[in-house]
Amino acid sequence: QVQLVESGGGSVQAGGSLRLSCAASGNTYSSRCMGWFRQAPGKEREGVAAIYTDGNNPQYGASVKGRFTISRDNAKNTLYLQMNQLKPEDTAMYYCAADPSSFCLYGLGSRRHYNHWGQGTQVTVSS
Repeated sequence: QVQLVESGGGSVQAGGSLRLSCAASGNTYSSRCMGWFRQAPGKEREGVAAIYTDGNNPQYGASVKGRFTISRDNAKNTLYLQMNQLKPEDTAMYYCAADPSSFCLYGLGSRRHYNHWGQGTQVTVSS
């Protein structure tokens, strides 16, 4: 089992930046793939970014590619999401997720690929 706790959400104006963090504890073998998802009210939870334990070949959703950067510090068991050039449509609850498999080497993955989830942190972008 792995426990995930997100932080760093908040309110920002369009064009601004935020950095989300996700602290992982427990069995870190369960977090070879880690990712960020988001869910806006009335919408499906969508994948934002994913990264394998070695940090190579991170995956991004089309709507955030070029603006968001996912990274991880395995020594600190922490996942990050640097979000730049934020837009009002980025407003959502952001969730951290982890899984022991290696699917994220090949693609972003979907909600069903992840076994472990955090409680979420809210990001609000105003125009």
